Amino acid sequence: MKAVPIPVRLRPHSMKVFVGVGLAGRRTCFLLACVLMTPAAARAEWQAVEKIKTYAITGQSGPELYASIGERGPQVGGLGRAIAHTSFKLTWRRKYEERDGACVLASALPKLTITYTLPELAGKLPAGIETHWQTFIAGVKKHELVHGDFIKEMVSAIEAATVGLAVADDPQCRKIKSEMTKRLGEISRAQRQKSRDFDKAELSDGGNVHQLILNLVNGG
Repeated sequence: MKAVPIPVRLRPHSMKVFVGVGLAGRRTCFLLACVLMTPAAARAEWQAVEKIKTYAITGQSGPELYASIGERGPQVGGLGRAIAHTSFKLTWRRKYEERDGACVLASALPKLTITYTLPELAGKLPAGIETHWQTFIAGVKKHELVHGDFIKEMVSAIEAATVGLAVADDPQCRKIKSEMTKRLGEISRAQRQKSRDFDKAELSDGGNVHQLILNLVNGG
């Protein structure tokens, strides 16, 4: 069987809600005093909450299943429907301290929830098709979990870049927030680029996700 056209692509993870300092954009800030990191900063222990959300698809063959994904997959960022995607919500509980006229971010505890949206089969499949489907959905889930790892790495990078940050001559803790906006914006952009590069490799000819799609459609 010839390969059928592939109208649906996995999209890069989408940021559903991201609450935090400066991640929506970047402002240029000019500090009147030096910025330093204090060695006694407290690092909080945290763990992400990971959830799976599904949407129902139907079909009795590989092409039918893939067509159903194209009709029912999640809408992502105005780019059309996707097979799956990863979103997250991040909030912070931060403690600032004034020390000898400087403002110090003494601690920051993240609350991170990652949601993976995946297709779920409604009904049973013939035995031969079932094998192809299980291989496909396992590979798609593995792909999305990598995006989840990128998000967790980003949160850890934010901790490393901000906890212990001190700005001199800032008793009202205003300048420090401008500096954090800049740092968090850079980290967020790096994470999004990493996810885009990963998707490009996975979806290119011969990439893992591209092969999963072809095997499902042509094998079923």
